[in-house]
Amino acid sequence: MSRVVPASEQAPGTTRTLLTERRGSEIVSRVRRTVLPGGLRVVTEAMPGVRSAAVGIWVGVGSADESPGLSGASHFLEHLLFKGTHRRTALDISVALDSVGGEMNAFTGREFTCYHASVLDEDLPIAIDVLADMVSGATLASADVEAEREVILDEIAMHDDDPDDAVLELFTQHMFGDTPLGRPIAGRPESIKSLSRSQIAGYYRRRYRPDNIVVSVAGSLDHARVVRLVRAALRATPLLDDGDARPRPPRAQGRPPRLRSGVAVRRRIQEQANLMLGMPGLVRNDDRRYAMAILNSAVGGGTSSRLFQEIREQRGLAYSVYSSFGGCASAGSFAVSAGCLPNRVDDVIDVCRDQLADIAANGITRAELDRGRGQLRGGYVLGLEDSGSRMYRIAQAELLRGEVHSMAEHLDRIDAVTLDDVGELAGELLSADPVLAVVGPFDGPDRFAGVAS
Repeated sequence: MSRVVPASEQAPGTTRTLLTERRGSEIVSRVRRTVLPGGLRVVTEAMPGVRSAAVGIWVGVGSADESPGLSGASHFLEHLLFKGTHRRTALDISVALDSVGGEMNAFTGREFTCYHASVLDEDLPIAIDVLADMVSGATLASADVEAEREVILDEIAMHDDDPDDAVLELFTQHMFGDTPLGRPIAGRPESIKSLSRSQIAGYYRRRYRPDNIVVSVAGSLDHARVVRLVRAALRATPLLDDGDARPRPPRAQGRPPRLRSGVAVRRRIQEQANLMLGMPGLVRNDDRRYAMAILNSAVGGGTSSRLFQEIREQRGLAYSVYSSFGGCASAGSFAVSAGCLPNRVDDVIDVCRDQLADIAANGITRAELDRGRGQLRGGYVLGLEDSGSRMYRIAQAELLRGEVHSMAEHLDRIDAVTLDDVGELAGELLSADPVLAVVGPFDGPDRFAGVAS
């Protein structure tokens, strides 16, 4: 791992090179960081030979930061920042990127919110100026709050109508309970209906602070020019001041919430049953995350995985079956998911439990380890072929991990995972009492008594 000065230790107004990657004598990538007065960070990755650039403004706030009374505020605010600033109307914001063939969007997570755009390299000044204006100068007009409230309620209803989304929400809510990690990122209808304009505006002022923001840019660029563009776009705004505040370090691993096991059922008359069977996983920065990724690959991470082969290919019990994992600073989860006919749900659950129990007891095979390594290596390298994925990578490294890896370092970590590493992790995680969440034509948890015990 490259040893770099943490952003929280870097003096405002200074620039550091975090990573230089070469192919032979040729520099193929360089990551640099500048800390501006007030603590806002500008991190770039120059990619010689491309004609595009991707820019993201990442704010270190998400649904995990919300109290019950503010549930959904981060996502609500994300919507409102597209509705207009003191300099631009909502139409002006859209026209600015559409007129140069650019793409712009945003998303909210548990621990961050991101506003991003992709453009031709020559149009990077437009993208930076528009995104910076949105993040620093939103008007949050009362009429826009009321209009967007209805849009978000429609979005929540749309996700609730999707069985995959519904079972994920049920699983998460049951495992993490009434905590920030257990509540939907978008909030629930009752919380969205109750949020006032003043609550959202106060949340905006408190949370969108320069020491909690990273501007990440990757592609055809010059770092010094990007810094000048960001300075110009934020001039005379609260995000660029003469203060000596330094960037916030990545979130520390907090006290984990009390996790629950057991069965949760949401009755819904439909032609398919959707289920998730899972247990607590790893926190985001756990050093065993590479072993976790290989374990996931063997369980249900591809068409050669055990669950796909056993449930779909051999028995024809389900069309969709896969596993997944994720983690935040204080907690994580691992789960297998499937969609099947209601009369096959018991068989699918039995196969999932049998396969998880076998891997917990015996680990994975050498062939599965090799396939998992190859899958991760190929996916990682292919995933970094465009400027957008590079922009995402360096922002996550800066905001969430506090470290940056070269491609070679990342691949070395994958190759270093052993059968014992995966076996020990499987024995620890997969032996835990699980959570079973089911959405389908079933009356309640008693229908699955004993499944998750």
